Amino acid sequence: MQRRHFLLGGLAAALPTLLTGPVHAADEGLAVIAHPGLKGLDAETIRRAYTGRAVELDGQALRPVNLPSAHPLRQRFLKALLQQDDEAYLAYWTVRRYIGKGVPPAELRSTAEVLDHVARTPGAIGYVDPAELRAGVAVVLRR
Repeated sequence: MQRRHFLLGGLAAALPTLLTGPVHAADEGLAVIAHPGLKGLDAETIRRAYTGRAVELDGQALRPVNLPSAHPLRQRFLKALLQQDDEAYLAYWTVRRYIGKGVPPAELRSTAEVLDHVARTPGAIGYVDPAELRAGVAVVLRR
């Protein structure tokens, strides 16, 4: 009887974590960054850039970049800004490419590459963990 009570008590204590998953500091937060010369970006313009519906802003070509599909930060970005998962996002771009409406944003291998690319490429937009921010990029949105 005591063993059953102990197991049920342990399960009850673990239930909130099982339902919501563990929370890690690394799983929190998102910073959308842009080349410092790019002005006037808001959440809607970022959404439109990542879906190919906006290709320029005030005469400046928009050049969004993504992290690889399996990267957790990409999953957070898609969920927070586009309200999509990676499967839906890839399907969206498969259709757009097929009907000749553009190509998806380029994929870079790491957040370090995203930071470097955005810092030196006019019109570039990317996303990184806020803890990785550094000089040379403009933070346009935090989630």
